[in-house]
Amino acid sequence: MFDSLAEKLQATLAEVRQHGALSEQDVDAAMREIRLALLEADVNFKVVRQFTSDLKERCLGAEVIGRLNPGQQVVKIVAEELTALMGGSAAGLSFSGRPPTVILMAGLQGSGKTTATAKLARYLREEHSSSVALAACDVYRPAAVEQLVKVGAQAGAEVYEKGTDSDPVEIATWALQRATQDGKDVLIVDTSGRLHVDDELMAELVRIRAAVKPHDILLVVDAMTGQDAVNVAERFAEAVQFDGVVMTKLDGDARGGAALSVKAITGKPILFASTGEKLEQFERFHPDRMAQRILGMGDVMSLIEKAERQFDEDDAVALERKLRRNEFGLDDFLEQLKVVRKMGPLTSLLGMIPGFGGQQLQNMKVDERELDRIQAIILSMTPEERRRPELIKGSRRLRIAQGSGTSVQHVNKLVKQFGQMRKVMRQVGRGNMPDIGALMRGAR
Repeated sequence: MFDSLAEKLQATLAEVRQHGALSEQDVDAAMREIRLALLEADVNFKVVRQFTSDLKERCLGAEVIGRLNPGQQVVKIVAEELTALMGGSAAGLSFSGRPPTVILMAGLQGSGKTTATAKLARYLREEHSSSVALAACDVYRPAAVEQLVKVGAQAGAEVYEKGTDSDPVEIATWALQRATQDGKDVLIVDTSGRLHVDDELMAELVRIRAAVKPHDILLVVDAMTGQDAVNVAERFAEAVQFDGVVMTKLDGDARGGAALSVKAITGKPILFASTGEKLEQFERFHPDRMAQRILGMGDVMSLIEKAERQFDEDDAVALERKLRRNEFGLDDFLEQLKVVRKMGPLTSLLGMIPGFGGQQLQNMKVDERELDRIQAIILSMTPEERRRPELIKGSRRLRIAQGSGTSVQHVNKLVKQFGQMRKVMRQVGRGNMPDIGALMRGAR
């Protein structure tokens, strides 16, 4: 996510940190590098000009110029300006005091609007305990209704649809009546998109808006289209006053131009970000956290929130008991591995840890297939072998390797690493600090 931009900005700031004190020439040089990084990231040139102007003005202030070791102050200023550029604080939906809250989804074909609709439904059900219904008003794109029915069911939302022969405005009006009668908390209206912005698309949105009077209108844009996404948002803002943006495919956006430009150009905040193909890979957009990630400062709060959503309190207590009693087996290890994988790709999780970003993360070469290999090896063991890995020797290792499609070397490596981990757990459980040096020597 924003890897190219993050790498360039972090390199520029690392250069700034090397100066004992900053001169105006140093600031000018840094601004040139930041300006180039933002333009290469496909950030709107007007936004870049204003951003670097504001940044330079602050950096030339008394808080930086002439001070010793100004690196921290500069990083702080850049983080604050990036946060402001993307909207300042996290924005949210406007929920109605009298349900159902109506949310109208708009966007072009190919932006991921229908999937984003289902993701939002799942988010509201999971995070707000809302009962959600979806209105299938995209009657022009082939199989759009079928797609919404499928992903809506996966999201746990009821889908109101009348096929493709009815008028979208009539479907939306009928769906609102159904949602009211059924006592739904939220109705999300999935509207038709086009391959480009046109008068017909806008006119239909205006008619649907007048019919259902939505509390929120969300524009879905594809982050990977860069400035095109911002131009689309600007056109929509002129014709239909939307309230916020849902940014899709953010995980595949190495540049960041759309995310850094859309608020400044349209005045509307990014409310949600889609960070993967799975329905659960959808979250509120926090400008301050995103700025910190871009600058290699991590995103610990998001990491904690992801963990809290996946880890059950009772399971955590049971796990702690097993650790203290030295009863933690490979079955338990496999369960924890599955929980971690539910939190998202390892690369994304590591990017939330301070210091793991840009080039550092690329150098690690995180391979998700290694986790698949570990899981296959454990599943090829008998229940007794998972409880007592010390039994795994000789012919057992060969059988497990053949059953998992791996090699004896892979099985040996896992058994050895797990043994070292249990040794550490045993010492910690007894209140002793493990001999890290001995463990490192034993792992070689």
